[in-house]
Amino acid sequence: MSTLALTIAAVPGVLWAVHAVWMVRRLRTARRDPLTGLWTRDAFTRRARRLLRDGRAVVVLADVDRFKQVNDTHGHAAGDALLAAVAARLAHGVGRSGVVGRLGGDEFAAVLIDRDHTALERLDTLARVLARPVDTAPEVHTTVSLGWVRRSDHPGEDLSALLRRADEAMYAAKRTPSGVRRARLGRLLASVAGRRPGRRGAA
Repeated sequence: MSTLALTIAAVPGVLWAVHAVWMVRRLRTARRDPLTGLWTRDAFTRRARRLLRDGRAVVVLADVDRFKQVNDTHGHAAGDALLAAVAARLAHGVGRSGVVGRLGGDEFAAVLIDRDHTALERLDTLARVLARPVDTAPEVHTTVSLGWVRRSDHPGEDLSALLRRADEAMYAAKRTPSGVRRARLGRLLASVAGRRPGRRGAA
């Protein structure tokens, strides 16, 4: 077979390979939040559920305090810079063994594996880091409230229920100096829909 014929015969395979690479990149992009680079809700949910098989897992919900005030005072570009900084700091704090996602707006969720039982200390440190001014916009800073729950405290509950507990704790954290609160061991106090009025539903 001539060189030309071999080249023509190879074209479909080359085109398929290029298309496959393009599709993989598109899928990967679709699973990432374009502003922060974190996993989107669906992608986070899939990864978080896998991590919850480990009894040492900790579910964290983070909410930027006074975010609307930042947007109103400094503009949406400043608000975007704040969200990007929060996302980067959360991802660094959780580490490679965990997963962080942006659930929407100024709300983030994470699952980490607490191998050395230092979750409280790690999250206290993370809250202080999250309160630092944004590097690219020093005038833009606020606090971030963190609510968290241990998987082992509620072994029969799924990700949605654990996020509701972390959400409840996060609301309580907004009223504490540290900005961090662990979920209670009792029953959920949230609304019938699972989260307090005005909150988005869990994944």
